[in-house]
Amino acid sequence: MIEGLNKLGAFLNLGINPLFSPANISNVKDSLRDLLERHANGEISLDETLGQIKLLSCRALGDMAKLDTQRADRIGVPEAILAEGKDKDDLAMISIAHLEEAGNVIITRVSPEQLQVLKDARLPSGAILDHNPRARTVVLRMGERKHESGKVGILAAGTADIPVAEEAKVVAQEMGCHVVSEYDVGVAGIHRLFPCLEKMMEVDAMVVAAGREGTLPAVVAGILDAPVIGLPVSTGYGVGGNGVAALMSMLQSCSVLTVVNIDAGFVAGAYAAKIAMHRANSSIKN
Repeated sequence: MIEGLNKLGAFLNLGINPLFSPANISNVKDSLRDLLERHANGEISLDETLGQIKLLSCRALGDMAKLDTQRADRIGVPEAILAEGKDKDDLAMISIAHLEEAGNVIITRVSPEQLQVLKDARLPSGAILDHNPRARTVVLRMGERKHESGKVGILAAGTADIPVAEEAKVVAQEMGCHVVSEYDVGVAGIHRLFPCLEKMMEVDAMVVAAGREGTLPAVVAGILDAPVIGLPVSTGYGVGGNGVAALMSMLQSCSVLTVVNIDAGFVAGAYAAKIAMHRANSSIKN
Protein backbone atom coordinates (compact mmCIF):
# COMPACT_ATOMS: atom_id res chain seq x y z
CA MET A 1 0.00 0.00 0.00
CA ILE A 2 2.74 2.48 0.98
CA GLU A 3 4.78 1.57 -2.09
CA GLY A 4 1.75 2.21 -4.30
CA LEU A 5 1.16 5.62 -2.72
CA ASN A 6 4.82 6.51 -3.20
CA LYS A 7 4.57 5.65 -6.88
CA LEU A 8 1.38 7.69 -7.16
CA GLY A 9 3.10 10.67 -5.54
CA ALA A 10 6.08 10.33 -7.87
CA PHE A 11 3.84 10.44 -10.92
CA LEU A 12 1.94 13.46 -9.61
CA ASN A 13 5.23 15.28 -8.95
CA LEU A 14 6.03 14.81 -12.61
CA GLY A 15 2.72 16.41 -13.59
CA ILE A 16 1.20 13.11 -14.70
CA ASN A 17 -2.19 11.78 -13.65
CA PRO A 18 -1.84 7.97 -13.37
CA LEU A 19 -5.62 7.58 -13.21
CA PHE A 20 -6.21 8.26 -16.91
CA SER A 21 -9.17 6.58 -18.57
CA PRO A 22 -7.76 3.78 -20.79
CA ALA A 23 -9.76 5.20 -23.69
CA ASN A 24 -7.92 8.54 -23.50
CA ILE A 25 -4.24 7.68 -23.01
CA SER A 26 -3.06 6.19 -26.31
CA ASN A 27 -1.20 9.34 -27.42
CA VAL A 28 0.44 9.80 -24.03
CA LYS A 29 1.48 6.14 -23.93
CA ASP A 30 3.06 6.41 -27.38
CA SER A 31 5.02 9.50 -26.32
CA LEU A 32 6.18 7.85 -23.10
CA ARG A 33 7.18 4.68 -24.93
CA ASP A 34 9.27 6.70 -27.39
CA LEU A 35 11.03 8.54 -24.56
CA LEU A 36 11.75 5.36 -22.63
CA GLU A 37 13.11 3.61 -25.73
CA ARG A 38 15.40 6.54 -26.44
CA HIS A 39 16.65 6.43 -22.85
CA ALA A 40 17.14 2.66 -23.02
CA ASN A 41 19.15 3.08 -26.24
CA GLY A 42 21.39 5.65 -24.56
CA GLU A 43 20.19 8.49 -26.77
CA ILE A 44 19.11 10.71 -23.83
CA SER A 45 20.04 10.78 -20.16
CA LEU A 46 17.73 10.04 -17.25
CA ASP A 47 17.46 13.75 -16.41
CA GLU A 48 16.58 14.57 -20.01
CA THR A 49 13.94 11.82 -19.99
CA LEU A 50 12.35 13.16 -16.82
CA GLY A 51 12.38 16.68 -18.25
CA GLN A 52 10.63 15.52 -21.41
CA ILE A 53 8.00 13.67 -19.37
CA LYS A 54 7.20 16.90 -17.56
CA LEU A 55 6.82 18.65 -20.91
CA LEU A 56 4.20 16.13 -21.97
CA SER A 57 1.72 17.73 -19.60
CA CYS A 58 2.74 21.41 -19.53
CA ARG A 59 4.24 23.98 -21.86
CA ALA A 60 5.32 27.35 -20.51
CA LEU A 61 4.68 30.31 -22.79
CA GLY A 62 7.17 32.83 -21.47
CA ASP A 63 6.09 34.20 -18.10
CA MET A 64 2.53 34.74 -19.34
CA ALA A 65 0.89 31.29 -19.48
CA LYS A 66 1.39 27.61 -18.74
CA LEU A 67 -0.51 25.44 -21.19
CA ASP A 68 -2.14 22.22 -20.00
CA THR A 69 -1.49 20.36 -23.23
CA GLN A 70 -2.67 16.93 -22.06
CA ARG A 71 -6.01 17.93 -20.55
CA ALA A 72 -8.10 16.20 -23.21
CA ASP A 73 -6.06 12.99 -22.88
CA ARG A 74 -6.19 13.18 -19.09
CA ILE A 75 -9.85 13.96 -18.42
CA GLY A 76 -11.57 13.84 -21.81
CA VAL A 77 -12.35 17.59 -21.88
CA PRO A 78 -10.51 19.85 -24.36
CA GLU A 79 -8.71 22.97 -23.21
CA ALA A 80 -10.81 26.14 -23.14
CA ILE A 81 -9.39 29.64 -23.09
CA LEU A 82 -11.52 32.37 -21.56
CA ALA A 83 -10.96 35.38 -23.82
CA GLU A 84 -12.70 37.81 -21.50
CA GLY A 85 -10.13 40.09 -19.84
CA LYS A 86 -7.21 38.98 -22.02
CA ASP A 87 -5.15 41.22 -24.27
CA LYS A 88 -6.06 40.38 -27.87
CA ASP A 89 -2.48 39.70 -28.93
CA ASP A 90 -1.79 37.56 -25.86
CA LEU A 91 -4.96 35.61 -26.60
CA ALA A 92 -3.84 34.88 -30.15
CA MET A 93 -0.39 33.77 -28.99
CA ILE A 94 -1.80 31.44 -26.31
CA SER A 95 -4.43 30.00 -28.65
CA ILE A 96 -2.03 29.22 -31.48
CA ALA A 97 0.50 27.69 -29.11
CA HIS A 98 -2.14 25.40 -27.68
CA LEU A 99 -3.39 24.50 -31.16
CA GLU A 100 0.14 23.47 -32.13
CA GLU A 101 0.54 21.34 -29.01
CA ALA A 102 -2.89 19.72 -28.65
CA GLY A 103 -4.46 19.93 -32.10
CA ASN A 104 -7.50 21.93 -31.00
CA VAL A 105 -8.64 24.60 -28.58
CA ILE A 106 -11.94 26.24 -27.66
CA ILE A 107 -11.94 30.00 -27.00
CA THR A 108 -14.95 31.45 -25.18
CA ARG A 109 -16.38 34.95 -24.70
CA VAL A 110 -14.53 36.35 -27.69
CA SER A 111 -14.93 40.09 -28.37
CA PRO A 112 -15.11 41.49 -31.93
CA GLU A 113 -11.59 42.92 -31.57
CA GLN A 114 -10.18 39.61 -30.37
CA LEU A 115 -11.98 37.78 -33.18
CA GLN A 116 -10.37 39.99 -35.80
CA VAL A 117 -6.88 39.35 -34.40
CA LEU A 118 -7.52 35.59 -34.44
CA LYS A 119 -8.74 35.78 -38.03
CA ASP A 120 -5.67 37.78 -39.05
CA ALA A 121 -3.24 35.48 -37.24
CA ARG A 122 -0.98 33.12 -39.15
CA LEU A 123 -2.34 29.69 -38.24
CA PRO A 124 -0.49 26.41 -38.85
CA SER A 125 -1.06 24.85 -42.27
CA GLY A 126 -4.32 22.90 -42.34
CA ALA A 127 -5.81 24.64 -39.31
CA ILE A 128 -9.52 25.52 -39.26
CA LEU A 129 -11.05 28.53 -37.50
CA ASP A 130 -14.71 27.95 -36.61
CA HIS A 131 -16.54 31.00 -35.23
CA ASN A 132 -19.99 30.80 -33.62
CA PRO A 133 -21.24 34.40 -33.34
CA ARG A 134 -24.19 33.61 -31.07
CA ALA A 135 -22.05 31.63 -28.64
CA ARG A 136 -19.15 34.10 -28.92
CA THR A 137 -16.81 31.15 -29.34
CA VAL A 138 -13.92 30.38 -31.66
CA VAL A 139 -12.68 26.84 -32.16
CA LEU A 140 -9.24 26.26 -33.65
CA ARG A 141 -8.55 22.72 -34.77
CA MET A 142 -6.26 20.82 -37.08
CA GLY A 143 -8.57 19.14 -39.58
CA GLU A 144 -12.19 18.16 -39.17
CA ARG A 145 -14.01 17.56 -35.91
CA LYS A 146 -13.67 14.04 -34.49
CA HIS A 147 -16.40 11.44 -35.08
CA GLU A 148 -19.64 11.63 -33.13
CA SER A 149 -20.18 9.42 -30.09
CA GLY A 150 -23.14 9.96 -27.79
CA LYS A 151 -26.14 12.24 -28.19
CA VAL A 152 -26.77 15.46 -26.25
CA GLY A 153 -30.01 17.45 -26.19
CA ILE A 154 -29.96 21.20 -25.53
CA LEU A 155 -32.97 23.38 -24.73
CA ALA A 156 -33.19 27.12 -24.12
CA ALA A 157 -36.23 28.56 -22.37
CA GLY A 158 -36.14 31.96 -24.11
CA THR A 159 -34.33 33.56 -27.03
CA ALA A 160 -32.21 35.57 -24.57
CA ASP A 161 -30.88 32.25 -23.25
CA ILE A 162 -29.66 31.09 -26.65
CA PRO A 163 -26.04 32.42 -26.47
CA VAL A 164 -25.27 30.39 -23.33
CA ALA A 165 -27.04 27.33 -24.77
CA GLU A 166 -25.00 27.71 -27.96
CA GLU A 167 -21.78 27.76 -25.95
CA ALA A 168 -22.78 24.42 -24.42
CA LYS A 169 -23.58 23.13 -27.90
CA VAL A 170 -20.19 24.11 -29.32
CA VAL A 171 -18.38 22.33 -26.49
CA ALA A 172 -20.43 19.12 -26.73
CA GLN A 173 -19.88 18.99 -30.48
CA GLU A 174 -16.14 19.55 -30.15
CA MET A 175 -15.98 16.66 -27.70
CA GLY A 176 -17.47 14.42 -30.38
CA CYS A 177 -21.18 14.31 -29.54
CA HIS A 178 -24.17 14.64 -31.83
CA VAL A 179 -26.26 17.56 -30.56
CA VAL A 180 -29.99 18.19 -30.97
CA SER A 181 -31.13 21.67 -29.94
CA GLU A 182 -34.45 23.48 -29.61
CA TYR A 183 -34.92 27.07 -28.43
CA ASP A 184 -37.70 29.32 -27.07
CA VAL A 185 -39.64 26.58 -25.30
CA GLY A 186 -40.03 28.13 -21.82
CA VAL A 187 -42.82 27.34 -19.38
CA ALA A 188 -44.72 30.57 -20.12
CA GLY A 189 -45.97 28.67 -23.17
CA ILE A 190 -45.32 25.12 -22.12
CA HIS A 191 -47.24 23.63 -25.07
CA ARG A 192 -44.19 24.54 -27.18
CA LEU A 193 -42.02 22.16 -25.17
CA PHE A 194 -43.62 18.78 -25.83
CA PRO A 195 -43.07 18.49 -29.62
CA CYS A 196 -39.41 19.34 -29.00
CA LEU A 197 -39.04 16.68 -26.31
CA GLU A 198 -40.28 14.06 -28.77
CA LYS A 199 -37.11 14.69 -30.78
CA MET A 200 -34.97 14.13 -27.69
CA MET A 201 -36.32 10.90 -26.27
CA GLU A 202 -33.11 9.06 -27.22
CA VAL A 203 -30.52 11.56 -25.97
CA ASP A 204 -27.92 10.43 -23.46
CA ALA A 205 -27.86 13.74 -21.54
CA MET A 206 -29.70 17.07 -21.54
CA VAL A 207 -28.62 20.67 -21.03
CA VAL A 208 -31.53 22.98 -20.21
CA ALA A 209 -30.75 26.71 -20.14
CA ALA A 210 -33.16 29.11 -18.45
CA GLY A 211 -33.08 32.60 -16.98
CA ARG A 212 -35.77 34.50 -15.04
CA GLU A 213 -37.16 32.00 -12.51
CA GLY A 214 -35.36 29.02 -14.10
CA THR A 215 -38.27 26.58 -14.10
CA LEU A 216 -37.67 24.67 -17.32
CA PRO A 217 -34.90 22.25 -16.18
CA ALA A 218 -37.06 20.87 -13.35
CA VAL A 219 -39.97 20.31 -15.75
CA VAL A 220 -37.76 18.48 -18.26
CA ALA A 221 -36.10 16.39 -15.54
CA GLY A 222 -39.56 15.25 -14.46
CA ILE A 223 -40.36 13.98 -17.98
CA LEU A 224 -37.22 12.50 -19.55
CA ASP A 225 -35.11 9.69 -18.12
CA ALA A 226 -31.85 11.19 -19.44
CA PRO A 227 -29.67 13.06 -16.91
CA VAL A 228 -30.50 16.79 -16.96
CA ILE A 229 -27.99 19.59 -16.38
CA GLY A 230 -29.65 22.84 -15.37
CA LEU A 231 -27.90 25.89 -16.83
CA PRO A 232 -29.03 29.14 -15.14
CA VAL A 233 -28.73 32.21 -17.34
CA SER A 234 -28.22 35.82 -16.26
CA THR A 235 -31.41 37.08 -17.87
CA GLY A 236 -34.05 38.71 -15.69
CA TYR A 237 -34.09 41.79 -13.48
CA GLY A 238 -35.25 43.05 -10.10
CA VAL A 239 -35.16 40.79 -7.03
CA GLY A 240 -33.28 37.64 -7.98
CA GLY A 241 -32.15 39.08 -11.30
CA ASN A 242 -28.93 38.34 -13.20
CA GLY A 243 -29.52 34.60 -12.89
CA VAL A 244 -29.69 34.43 -9.09
CA ALA A 245 -33.36 33.38 -8.95
CA ALA A 246 -32.79 30.85 -11.75
CA LEU A 247 -29.83 29.30 -9.93
CA MET A 248 -31.66 29.09 -6.59
CA SER A 249 -34.78 27.67 -8.22
CA MET A 250 -32.79 24.90 -9.91
CA LEU A 251 -30.95 24.09 -6.68
CA GLN A 252 -34.30 23.84 -4.86
CA SER A 253 -35.86 21.61 -7.53
CA CYS A 254 -37.69 18.51 -6.35
CA SER A 255 -36.84 16.94 -9.73
CA VAL A 256 -33.47 15.21 -9.89
CA LEU A 257 -31.00 17.33 -11.83
CA THR A 258 -27.45 18.67 -11.73
CA VAL A 259 -26.91 22.44 -11.73
CA VAL A 260 -23.89 24.41 -12.95
CA ASN A 261 -23.00 28.03 -12.28
CA ILE A 262 -24.72 31.03 -13.88
CA ASP A 263 -23.89 31.32 -17.60
CA ALA A 264 -21.50 28.34 -17.36
CA GLY A 265 -22.23 27.06 -20.86
CA PHE A 266 -18.81 25.48 -21.26
CA VAL A 267 -19.16 23.44 -18.06
CA ALA A 268 -22.70 22.32 -18.91
CA GLY A 269 -21.74 21.23 -22.42
CA ALA A 270 -18.62 19.42 -21.27
CA TYR A 271 -20.42 17.59 -18.46
CA ALA A 272 -23.27 16.53 -20.75
CA ALA A 273 -20.77 15.29 -23.34
CA LYS A 274 -18.85 13.25 -20.76
CA ILE A 275 -22.09 11.56 -19.68
CA ALA A 276 -23.20 10.97 -23.27
CA MET A 277 -19.88 9.56 -24.41
CA HIS A 278 -19.65 7.30 -21.37
CA ARG A 279 -23.15 5.94 -21.99
CA ALA A 280 -22.46 5.48 -25.70
CA ASN A 281 -19.16 3.69 -25.08
CA SER A 282 -20.74 1.48 -22.40
CA SER A 283 -23.52 0.39 -24.81
CA ILE A 284 -20.90 -0.50 -27.45
CA LYS A 285 -18.97 -2.64 -24.98
CA ASN A 286 -22.15 -4.42 -23.88
